[in-house]
Amino acid sequence: MAKPIKIIIKLQIPAGQATPAPPVGTALGPHGLNIQDFVSKFNEGTRDKMGSIIPVEVTVFEDRTFEMKLKTPPASDLLRKAAGVDKGSGVPNKNKVGKVSKAQIRKIAEDKMPDLNTNNVDAASKIIEGTARSMGITVE
Repeated sequence: MAKPIKIIIKLQIPAGQATPAPPVGTALGPHGLNIQDFVSKFNEGTRDKMGSIIPVEVTVFEDRTFEMKLKTPPASDLLRKAAGVDKGSGVPNKNKVGKVSKAQIRKIAEDKMPDLNTNNVDAASKIIEGTARSMGITVE
């Protein structure tokens, strides 16, 4: 029989750099979780992805145990790295901040496939292109 779920918490933390300080401590503390246990498991699981932001879904059970599911980095983070820019444009329809190729878009789409709601790489590429457009990054 499955354990009763208390809450599901979603966080975005830099890979391998989680600490008990906010935002981790303030999100998990009120639910009675062992924060240090979470931090060590997260850092161990994301050590190979250093430099990326990793979304994590923490399922907290009534008996104060937890299960965490690591996701792929956000498309915006992957696009920023591919275009070599620090951040997206404040006015994306007027100010373009960088360029990415169709091949880079396809690679990002293939990496993001498990977290997108499609099984088609072409459709996933269109989703990533839309994100790029909204960030002021030109697709060539």
